[in-house]
Amino acid sequence: MKSIIKTTETFYHNLGKLFYAVAFADKTVRKEEVETLREYVKKHWLSYDDLKDVFDSDAAHLIEIVFEGVQAFEETSKDMLDAFVSYKNQQPHLFTEKVNQLIIETSKAIAYSYAGINKSELVIISQLEIELNRH
Repeated sequence: MKSIIKTTETFYHNLGKLFYAVAFADKTVRKEEVETLREYVKKHWLSYDDLKDVFDSDAAHLIEIVFEGVQAFEETSKDMLDAFVSYKNQQPHLFTEKVNQLIIETSKAIAYSYAGINKSELVIISQLEIELNRH
């Protein structure tokens, strides 16, 4: 699914934090969640557009890089979700129906990857779906 919309590195940075927020909603990030994220980046996000980062690598890899380093930000899952929603509201043209579906699909896959979805993950995904469905 190649996007005709020009994304930015900030777009992928925000996705990395969002997906970490989903995984960290229950205060623990499991290796299965990390593996699922990597799988989704490889299968779906790398082909989303042709944006390159400063190292001439596919910018979608920033999702994984941020996900793996986000503990340093010392933010709660709610803070990260709120930051993502703020970014989405500032850049609504980036959030097409297709990208919103892929964001939800990736989030749910991460949540389900370890022993199914729990209440904390369900809450954050529900809030995310509400925000992505707003116009």
